[in-house]
Amino acid sequence: MGYQHTMADGAAVALPVGKVVCIGRNYAEHARELNNEVPSEPLLFMKPSSALSTMSEPVKVPRGLGSVHFETELAILIGERLSHADEQAAQHAIVGVGLGLDLTLRDVQEKLKSKGHPWERAKGFDGACPLSPFLTPASVGDLTDVQLRLTVNDEVRQDGNSAQMITPILALISYISQWFTLEPGDVVLTGTPAGVGALEPGDKLRVEIVDLLRVDTCAE
Repeated sequence: MGYQHTMADGAAVALPVGKVVCIGRNYAEHARELNNEVPSEPLLFMKPSSALSTMSEPVKVPRGLGSVHFETELAILIGERLSHADEQAAQHAIVGVGLGLDLTLRDVQEKLKSKGHPWERAKGFDGACPLSPFLTPASVGDLTDVQLRLTVNDEVRQDGNSAQMITPILALISYISQWFTLEPGDVVLTGTPAGVGALEPGDKLRVEIVDLLRVDTCAE
């Protein structure tokens, strides 16, 4: 079976599986660690629905394509159609808050960037977006104060808070909807904090919204 959105209580979400809209460089320290400029407005790119996989299943590391990096992000599940929406409409449309791994073929990405080419081959491959189950927005509370953490082989590698985002979550969703419509079942990945690094087969991962959600998985 393919990927299906689920809630943290195990219930399937009665929404289609849509596109994934990703935000690049939304944490200043992450932009700096990759020697990128901090953007003056949100940097958008997308992953197709075929990139989605279930985070609790082993994360597939592509072979023969160079370094594969993990990027841990808060994932927002959209439940209503949004076009030219304000932040109030954006908040009303959120039906789930979870975690995603924006897997990146870093060597491929750098080669494409050096030629001025799009990144899709580095970001949109099959399995490039493992997702956790989703929590209800009410159980998460304030979206401007959510702690996310990635531990690899018992070492904390990423530990950030949504308060550190350059553009907050509701503003991001509103901004995206000014450029293209978000549909029910779409997911927004909201950017990754500093600490990204290479993922190796055999790595043990723990991905958390601290005190609210935890997924243990492995790379293979």
